[in-house]
Amino acid sequence: MDISLEWLNDFVDLSDRTPDQLEHELTMLGLEAVSEGSFMSRDTLGVGEKLVVGEVLSVEKHANADKLSVCAVNVGADAPLTIVCGAPNVVAGQRVPVALVGAVLPGDFEIGRRKVRGVASEGMICAEDELGLGDDHDGIMVLPEDAPIGTPLLAYL
Repeated sequence: MDISLEWLNDFVDLSDRTPDQLEHELTMLGLEAVSEGSFMSRDTLGVGEKLVVGEVLSVEKHANADKLSVCAVNVGADAPLTIVCGAPNVVAGQRVPVALVGAVLPGDFEIGRRKVRGVASEGMICAEDELGLGDDHDGIMVLPEDAPIGTPLLAYL
């Protein structure tokens, strides 16, 4: 299946990017993309199974760190994930972009299961700049309340 840049631009303003720039940015998000004129093949784009819409179910202060929170996040799986987050704006009820274990973010940053100050973290709640979608790093990117949980982020955007 092909995705037209014109169609994609209906959802996200891409007017400031060339097809080659967009191809590079999507690939850096872990979404292998191949530009074919003004189209991208959805088969090679991969729809981004490792970047999904999640819902923050709960936020608790990390016992061993002043500026970290331990979050329970629903990503549409059988059980919520535990994610340690340093963003000051994370609160229960938010819909957020989540990089699952195995996702590769811009800068070749691979998400893995990691212990953060003694608590296992099973992914990452992302800010715009961590996804290559903007320069904002004041906190996590908050999605609209109706963003469908578990949906690949690229498909939602």
